[in-house]
Amino acid sequence: MTAYLIRRVLQSILVVFISAVASYVLLSFAPGGPMAGLRQITQSSRFKITEEDIARIRASFELDLNLPIRFSRWLIGVPKGPIVIGGKEYFGDMVVGCRKPIEAEVLNSRGVLEVVVVGCKEEVLLKDIVGRRTSRGILFGDFGLSWRLLRDRPVSDLIASRIPKTLQLIGLETLLSLIIGIPLGIYSAVKQYSKFDYIFTTLAFMGSAMPSFFFGLLFILFFSIIPKGAGLPYLPAALSESIRNYTIPLIGEVIAGSAKDRILHMILPVAVLTILNIAGWSRFIRASMLDVLRQDYVRTARAKGLSQNVVIMKHALRNALIPFVTIVVFTIPGLFGGAIITESIFSWPGMGRLYILALGDYDYPVAMALFFILSVLTVIATLLRDILYTIVDPRIRLN
Repeated sequence: MTAYLIRRVLQSILVVFISAVASYVLLSFAPGGPMAGLRQITQSSRFKITEEDIARIRASFELDLNLPIRFSRWLIGVPKGPIVIGGKEYFGDMVVGCRKPIEAEVLNSRGVLEVVVVGCKEEVLLKDIVGRRTSRGILFGDFGLSWRLLRDRPVSDLIASRIPKTLQLIGLETLLSLIIGIPLGIYSAVKQYSKFDYIFTTLAFMGSAMPSFFFGLLFILFFSIIPKGAGLPYLPAALSESIRNYTIPLIGEVIAGSAKDRILHMILPVAVLTILNIAGWSRFIRASMLDVLRQDYVRTARAKGLSQNVVIMKHALRNALIPFVTIVVFTIPGLFGGAIITESIFSWPGMGRLYILALGDYDYPVAMALFFILSVLTVIATLLRDILYTIVDPRIRLN
């Protein structure tokens, strides 16, 4: 077991590093970026931005550095300048970027004009980046500064402000999904081909097939907009709490920011996510239970005269949970990442909505921090899954 864990930890470190490289490279080459709007401004006759202004702005975003240097500074916070040994500097004249690139518009393969770099007027040397503001590196818990959402504020502050809301939403819906979905799946498997099973599988199939954004919009329409327009009790459909007091028929006045206000705002997004998860998880546990109930050891347990509850809960369920563990452990990244679509629909101020805002505003430090943290949590969830296998089924041994 110890040797296995050591081997998996080493593999996990490699996977996290590859994920960090991939996410950084993809966002670096993504269209748009902080310089896209600046190029449009320079083409306008109303604004005069000099070449020196552009160079200064590129340096503030470290876009004047080569990609490997930018990645290294983002990951581990170095290089910060020349290597100093015994009071003597080394590699200070090494070229690490271009301060003033020569750009030209060329036709790409699709026949569209695009700006490409064809040369460099002024290079950036390693000694030129001494004293530049940089983070200690994400490996040391420093995610840098936000470009747009919280300009020049630590990304970690922005993430920390969103985590509690996501934990409330995803944690509650995961708990409800497990409490409701597992018993429904077990009962449906035990009562296979009954009326309950037919009704359950039909509703579960519809719930699994329905997109979350469509389901969310239906809930907003039928539980918020229509009832409110008809003067009936309704549920708030946006944000996690109101900014001013309001009154709901039969419920009365709701104080903005109160516990009642937060609970009312949470009902719709939690209900959408819970129903969708129940539909998927219950069908999965039903299929797993049906497979286990056909095994010889279950028939033997029944032949020995054991009660139905003992056969189901002690012999069948434990083995049926083995594949289900894989699904459950991967809710760990979801606890951090949030539900991107659902949070966007309900304007829930969680991690999922933060991710969308970061990409929309080209706030790449925030987006890359989320990418990196999610990759780490996914690797941890994978390792935890393998360990839980041995707990659920003692026959499994990790060698």
